[in-house]
Amino acid sequence: MFRITPKEEKFFDYFIETCEIICKAASLLEDLTTNYVNVNEKISNIEETEHACDSNVHKILNELNQSFITPIDREDIFTIAKELDNITDDIETAAHRFSMYNVKAVKPDAVTLTKLIVRATGELKNVMIEMKNMKKSKKLKEKIIEVNNVEDEADTIFRDAMANLFITENDAVEVIKWKEIYELLENTIDACEDVANIVEGVVMKNA
Repeated sequence: MFRITPKEEKFFDYFIETCEIICKAASLLEDLTTNYVNVNEKISNIEETEHACDSNVHKILNELNQSFITPIDREDIFTIAKELDNITDDIETAAHRFSMYNVKAVKPDAVTLTKLIVRATGELKNVMIEMKNMKKSKKLKEKIIEVNNVEDEADTIFRDAMANLFITENDAVEVIKWKEIYELLENTIDACEDVANIVEGVVMKNA
């Protein structure tokens, strides 16, 4: 019989807490691209959320090292924690590119992708909430599919953005800048899908 004790349940709570931090980072990135002022200050705020995510992930790994019994396989807890950390790493890296490349104005496709990052991270948080009660949850599979759907939508936006970039932009330096920014934004959404897919595998193993 699959039962989770309150002590073991903390790992799921830590995952949810980490996703809340990720959602905050995503919202800060959206604010950066939609209201493109005070850029360095906004990037600094994103850095702070990335550090908070790092701290939460370290907390998860420390608890994992000290726990004799875990609610799911230890390697799955480790992998989920590290993959969650990758999401804020990607958000921070993308944010820094706007400053490093001295971006003067944000392209509409980048704004669209950041809005999709907000959606993807929000749905991923819902996945973690449902995962806490995965044996009884009626919505977990649906929430995983929602993350997949956002990633599919982002793929289409990304391809169209890249095609439009090469068609309309004559400055090779600008092409290089925006190609990398688009890729980083899309990678962030891919990272959300990676976590959702790992959770799907965990659910199958514990069915």
